[in-house]
Amino acid sequence: MENKSYVTEFILLGLSQTPDIEKIVFVVFLLLYLATLLGNFIIILTITNTPSLLGSPMYFFLAFLSFFDASFSSTVAPKVILDSLHMKNSISFEGCMIQLFAAHFFGGSEMIVLTFMAFDRYVAICKPLHYVTIMNRNRCVLLIVLAWAGGFLHSFIQVLFMVQLPFCGPNVIDHFICDLYPLLKLACIDTHSFSLMVIMNSGLICSVSFFLLLMSYGVILHSLRKYNAEARHKALSTCGSHITVVVLFFVPCIFEYARPPSTFSFDKSVEIFYTILIPMINPFIYTFRNTEVKNAMRKLWKRPVTSNVK
Repeated sequence: MENKSYVTEFILLGLSQTPDIEKIVFVVFLLLYLATLLGNFIIILTITNTPSLLGSPMYFFLAFLSFFDASFSSTVAPKVILDSLHMKNSISFEGCMIQLFAAHFFGGSEMIVLTFMAFDRYVAICKPLHYVTIMNRNRCVLLIVLAWAGGFLHSFIQVLFMVQLPFCGPNVIDHFICDLYPLLKLACIDTHSFSLMVIMNSGLICSVSFFLLLMSYGVILHSLRKYNAEARHKALSTCGSHITVVVLFFVPCIFEYARPPSTFSFDKSVEIFYTILIPMINPFIYTFRNTEVKNAMRKLWKRPVTSNVK
């Protein structure tokens, strides 16, 4: 298809057109973004500087999950923060495609890492005698490479279709980011087939992955019956954190992409939830009841003090 797009930039309406509200948006989103970077950076720093954690597949994946969280938020939050200082917010066509690619790349990679983390818990609980053999370092590295590749392929397909669409009329997006359905509304052709592509590539992947994750945790919970109370409590604590993150990540994803391209008044709220809030909340979910990570953090922060005393 020949691209006959005459639009060189898009106007983002953002979250509000009221100056006073935009100032509040600036302060709130800036604080949320800084908290996101700080929380995820602490997780990465703690794991990479603690050999016992870095050697564990679960925390190895968690470090990458924190990296993807910080990166995912960085594709959206800085633009929203800067735009909140202006009444007219624009983004070039190329910048829009880059933001679209980056958001789906990091979001898709994170979705795959969450799936691998569930597989790790399944092997640890259901096949403990073979855990070290199955989840060896080479296989963990390979899974991370697959996550990067899967995220790239998912995002590349989305953008490949979007850049072929002709945009020759309105260029105003009633949103704070460039996303698939808001862009499809502006195209000058019938986008029914493209909408089906979005549902198949994003919606179906989210739905199937979420269903498989729920099934895997059903198997895990069934297997926990043979363990004693202490072992069950430890396993449920770890799995509970992961299940919480999975639900918070996948449910908004399914709502946004596994449906026809209709617009709801609360679409912006849903996107704020999983692009801004979830990346900030995840570090707290994984560390709130995790004694091992909290102890490692304490040792990490005490290390400079000890070295200074010497």
